[in-house]
Amino acid sequence: MRPIGVIGHLSRDVVAGGQPRVGGGPWHAARALRALRHDALVFAKCGERRWANQLATLGLPFSVTLGGETTGFSFSYDDAGVRTMSVDAVGEPWRVDELPQALLRRITWLHVAPLLHGDLDADAIEWLARDRFLLFDGQGLVRKREAGKLQLDGALDRSVLEHVTILKLAEEEAAAVGDVRELGVPEVLVTRGGAGATLVTREGSEEVPAHTIETDPTGAGDAFSAAYVASRAEGHRPLSAARRATALVAALLAGRER
Repeated sequence: MRPIGVIGHLSRDVVAGGQPRVGGGPWHAARALRALRHDALVFAKCGERRWANQLATLGLPFSVTLGGETTGFSFSYDDAGVRTMSVDAVGEPWRVDELPQALLRRITWLHVAPLLHGDLDADAIEWLARDRFLLFDGQGLVRKREAGKLQLDGALDRSVLEHVTILKLAEEEAAAVGDVRELGVPEVLVTRGGAGATLVTREGSEEVPAHTIETDPTGAGDAFSAAYVASRAEGHRPLSAARRATALVAALLAGRER
């Protein structure tokens, strides 16, 4: 079986005033794929090599593009698990001429994990969609590309969706977008943390329950996306893939409690 891919920006995360730590889709998705023991290639961009070096600890093949700043976030969770988030620094977009195209040609299923709107320019996304199935994280659809308190805007450019097979949205991102059935994407996943997820396809919608685990949920969405893509690449139907992804996220979060 050919490896799946994950591409996106690494981030510098400060959670609840703690020490800065690595974050972003490539990091959290790679942790999930390592747990699944699934062949994968990880493609990351950031401004400082020290964050990129963290990927080496996961033991998966990876490629890093350095340039601009490292996207930075500060956030915390209240007792109900609601996140308050600020953008401390905005990274440089990924251009098509920076893509490791020779390596990416090995990939048929790709998790595209932007942190902010515009993390990959239009030409890059169009190239990535050639002969591939893309799962696109809705953060790159609605998160405004500006420092300060994180702002969501469902009216940002949606032209990227014509290249997308699967769209993953957190609950608040879906609310910003509106009726996800009108987006024209074959598969849409709306995640609600401990409340589970909703899978929307052309056949209708299905609820996917989850177990609530009281621990830091940072990166759970990226883990869910990576596990879903891996399952779809293995031939699972959408509902089966969503259930498997939910189970993996629960196992990963439970592991943080130990």
